[in-house]
Amino acid sequence: MANVIDALSHVARVLDELSVPYAVVGSVASSLFGLSRATADADLLADLQPAHVAPFSAALKDDFYVDEEMIRKALRNRRSFNVIHTGTFFKVDVYLPADEFSREELARRRPERLVDGLGQAIYLATPEDTILAKLRWYRLGGGTSERQLSDVAGVVRVQGGRLDIEYLRAWAARLEVSDLLEQVLEEAAN
Repeated sequence: MANVIDALSHVARVLDELSVPYAVVGSVASSLFGLSRATADADLLADLQPAHVAPFSAALKDDFYVDEEMIRKALRNRRSFNVIHTGTFFKVDVYLPADEFSREELARRRPERLVDGLGQAIYLATPEDTILAKLRWYRLGGGTSERQLSDVAGVVRVQGGRLDIEYLRAWAARLEVSDLLEQVLEEAAN
């Protein structure tokens, strides 16, 4: 996990310096809120704008493989891009907010210290938004990634009564994953 934290801290620091709203999402977020598991990359949701590309690239270029043109193309096409830490080959995938839910994730993000008492605070998606995003990815992937569901189950088990169930149910309906949410909540209750 040290490589994950080092790479994320570096990218997060640059985004903070550029005043770019971001949140750690995906398996890193679900590991922090639920049951920890190894991951080959980290996912960030970041509201990067064209004016940020040059300074973002310049700030990372000494320690990361960064393709400035790939980032510009990703912004034009509203696609993801990645940067790769050259010392560890750890990849950080950056997703751009593309819809109302992803903008909600950024609005609800919260700063957390990944190592107790050490280092900078890094913005994480909330446990609820992590659950919803993983259920959405499971549905979009044709319901074939059991890893997404096990990540969700881990977050539900660990967070338990701290979860905002009303918020989860409201957004699950909007994202058309209510059936999946109820399945996971029922399994966690048993």
